Amino acid sequence: MMKSLTPMTLAALMALPLPLLAQDSSGAVATEESQPAADANASQPPKADDVLDLGQPVDQGPQLGQRYSKEQHGDWDLACVKTEGDTDPCSLLQIMTDEAGSPMAEFSLFRIDQEGSQAVAGATVIVPLETLLPAALTIAIDGAPAKRYNYSFCNPMGCVAQIGLTQGDIDAMKKGNVAKLSLRPAPAPDQVITMDLSLSGFTAGFNVVDVVQQ
Repeated sequence: MMKSLTPMTLAALMALPLPLLAQDSSGAVATEESQPAADANASQPPKADDVLDLGQPVDQGPQLGQRYSKEQHGDWDLACVKTEGDTDPCSLLQIMTDEAGSPMAEFSLFRIDQEGSQAVAGATVIVPLETLLPAALTIAIDGAPAKRYNYSFCNPMGCVAQIGLTQGDIDAMKKGNVAKLSLRPAPAPDQVITMDLSLSGFTAGFNVVDVVQQ
């Protein structure tokens, strides 16, 4: 049972930072000034941070409209957006980085349920703003011939390609190891920037990602 602080207990706590009195074996009390210099250094009062509990932030979970990782599958996140509803919409997400490990682009995928549609999944790919748009985005899986996708629009977050994936594309991704995404920067159109999209955990993630009704 937690005891309440009495005035004496509170006074004792308030006195903690003060120099402590030392008592020798004879019972005589000696002040700090009468102790050797080494003993005085060894009996420095504790710092306030060592005595007082500074507290820890309370994790309140994702806030409304915030994207969060619900679960991980290999190199993929099942990324969901917090809503007021009982079920948050989720997509299969991977952030791609440059050679220095800095975020470069993101690939976000969802399944599609539409009778007669060739696309069984859709993906949103966001690349840097200074991307040469006419050069388009190319994706090649495990060295197979690449596919070319046009960009849809640009906003302050980057330039966006909204692509459709056929059953053949998804099968290749499930069997593959890595997909290569390539783009050309507008300031240096003769250069090609290639990023790796890991396919580790893709099958497990694809099986649980949301199905969007078209």
